[in-house]
Amino acid sequence: MLLGLALFYVGAVLILNGLWMLGRIGDREIPVINLFAGGLSLLVALKLAFGEGADLASVKAAALSLLFSFTYLWVAINRYSGADGRGLGWFSLFVAITAVPVAADALRVASSPGEWWLGLSWVAWSVLWLMFFLMLALGRPLARPTACMAIGQGVLTGWLPGYLLLTGGL
Repeated sequence: MLLGLALFYVGAVLILNGLWMLGRIGDREIPVINLFAGGLSLLVALKLAFGEGADLASVKAAALSLLFSFTYLWVAINRYSGADGRGLGWFSLFVAITAVPVAADALRVASSPGEWWLGLSWVAWSVLWLMFFLMLALGRPLARPTACMAIGQGVLTGWLPGYLLLTGGL
């Protein structure tokens, strides 16, 4: 159930960040959803890492969840501080590289539609974080395709699967 909760708001923040990158949401307003989604996924990660019954699998899930948490919190802080995002871009490269073996491991053992979806989602997230690296750290003009990718992934890897997990449909 925690995965559904986190994914639901990962979907929201990806969609809204994409809309922000397209100029549909202002710089002073976008930190709200980033703080909320980052804080929520941080709480989920802390529960997984330090809660009752924490084990190697839950700590691994927490570590991976923190990749999302830290990204969204960093976006929010950058908007408040006026930072240019280069540091976030380099962090995005770290995350993109980290997501590759996570995706490979997930796809290697996938045996159900949900497991295949998770492995393919890690592939998609790796590509999205790579696009953020190219755009923020290297200054490539990828705002529009990155925004569209964030919106699409928000729906397909976050909002819809999160909703289905919360309602028992997945």
